[in-house]
Amino acid sequence: MHLGVDFGTTRTIVAWVDRGNYPVVSFLDPDGDAHEYFPSVVGLRGDELVFGFEALAASAGGAPLLKSFKRVLATADVTPVTPLAIGGREFPVLEVLTGFMAALLEALATSSSVASAFEAGPTMVAVPAHAHGPQRFLTLEAFRRAGFPVAGMVNEPSAAGFEYSHRQGRTLNSRRTRVIVYDLGGGTFDASLVNVDGTSHDVLDSIGANNLGGDDFDEVLAQCALAEAGTTRKAIGARAFATLLDECREAKEHLAPQTRRIALEVAGRPVTVMVADFYADAAPLVETSIDVMVPLVDGLGEGELGDVAGIYLVGGASGLPLVPRALRERFGRRVHRSPYPAASTAIGLAIAADDAAAFSLTDRLSRGFGVFRERAGGATVSFDPLLGREEKVSARADVVVTRRYRAAHNVGWFRFVEYSAVDDAGEPQGDIVPFAEVMFPFDPALQDGRDLRDVAVVRQEDGPLVEETYTIDTHGIVSVRITDLSTGFSRTEELRAGDLP
Repeated sequence: MHLGVDFGTTRTIVAWVDRGNYPVVSFLDPDGDAHEYFPSVVGLRGDELVFGFEALAASAGGAPLLKSFKRVLATADVTPVTPLAIGGREFPVLEVLTGFMAALLEALATSSSVASAFEAGPTMVAVPAHAHGPQRFLTLEAFRRAGFPVAGMVNEPSAAGFEYSHRQGRTLNSRRTRVIVYDLGGGTFDASLVNVDGTSHDVLDSIGANNLGGDDFDEVLAQCALAEAGTTRKAIGARAFATLLDECREAKEHLAPQTRRIALEVAGRPVTVMVADFYADAAPLVETSIDVMVPLVDGLGEGELGDVAGIYLVGGASGLPLVPRALRERFGRRVHRSPYPAASTAIGLAIAADDAAAFSLTDRLSRGFGVFRERAGGATVSFDPLLGREEKVSARADVVVTRRYRAAHNVGWFRFVEYSAVDDAGEPQGDIVPFAEVMFPFDPALQDGRDLRDVAVVRQEDGPLVEETYTIDTHGIVSVRITDLSTGFSRTEELRAGDLP
């Protein structure tokens, strides 16, 4: 069974390939009710981690519960052993991720709409378009350790682009060949500009924000309810506030354009929030998303959208009526909302997993990759932007970039980073994520395996010819091979943060 799995901040959604159709899998909760998602939560029942609906049931009995744990993956210093706190205890993030994926796999086989015929087959998974290397690696590693046969990893808005052309192909023509995917999920926001030619998709650019999503709208609505009740988060306590957030999420997801009032309870006390007040407080979040996506729109020509067939709204949070309203006010009538906004990415992933669909994708890195190098005998460093964020990547084959130069020092000290932009001087700026530090002996006398950290960096004449080979695999993970072409000495590093436990 070919699958598309969208691991979301609040909900994980799975679609599968069924003879050219891509139905969404439903999961049964402990009461036997069906839901078209698996909750992205983890609980601590005694000494055991439990996940999904089992975690929610344990929480109802008083067990500690952790929601939105996916958000930790977006932090710049995340590693496999970054701790997640649950009920006063700490667990390595990779352990939690792997446990969640294993529970998802078990639920597919035992308590889902496909359980009777389930057999894990090629699986396409997704990450935010602007996800850095550690986030991609940890997501991929967790799926693999849990037992999913991962066939590929696709950026979330790129997958939603497949769903758009599959479902909304009539909006594309010879004059309008591009679409902007606006993906507002539970914890992240992404936008991608995609050129579509039949089943061939070429992502021209992607941009996003790691800490903008439905969770933030829930928080705004909760604050509105607290204000109406004349109390504070601290006054009602953590557990009552968590219950309020759940009510706010539920109420938000059921808002219709004609809704005027939202009924909630704050610590057992009924309150009413006017929708207009909620929208006024939430509007800055939507404006932030529009500001983020402006670089995709600038320069398109022919008005503000040019040859763009439309802006396609996907992600659960995009269902909030405020979102399409604000986008139409800014960009006009070419705003289309997916009929399945929460499931769009999963459906697109299933399309990508379907060999018979013959969809192809050329994507972009969306984040630059570079290295700080030694200069002036180790007295200074300079930055070398190796791969720009516009670098093309393929879901079918690795991309290889090679550099050659004559070494000018006895030791090369490479400090690899990802970055969101460079300034006019060519220095990285914005969101910078450090990777590994790699030391390489250019002096043949040092190529005996010794620890190079205590070796002084000095200039040398007639250094060896060195080759650096950077490989971007089909999942967007970068590795480097550094070779002394004079001696054949080589070192290969997969550039991910932290060591595997």
